[in-house]
Amino acid sequence: QLQACGGGLVQAGGSLRLSCAASGRTLSNYVMGWFRQAPGKEREFVASIRWSAGITRYTDSVKGRFTISRDKANNRVYLQMNSLKPEDTAVYYCAAQLLGSTKYNGWGQGTQVTVSS
Repeated sequence: QLQACGGGLVQAGGSLRLSCAASGRTLSNYVMGWFRQAPGKEREFVASIRWSAGITRYTDSVKGRFTISRDKANNRVYLQMNSLKPEDTAVYYCAAQLLGSTKYNGWGQGTQVTVSS
């Protein structure tokens, strides 16, 4: 399973960096993704990165504010979140998608991000 951490309480306009540890996996054939789920809402895609090529993708609402990256040496994925807004408040999860698959797996406990106005 993947373990996300780094959440917390921050004021609007602030920053947080989330981290996801992917122990026990060889990630060269995976896409790593960040998702979030706000209270009463469905889980939504936030960002992804193709492990080998470093190709990234973002949902429109976070473009220009969030940056996904990976540390190949330590098998970690990061989500740098800047200019946070109250609507970014959610539990954030990381997950892995095998190239060619349509599903993400490895969901673990998420990390809570709360942005106060």
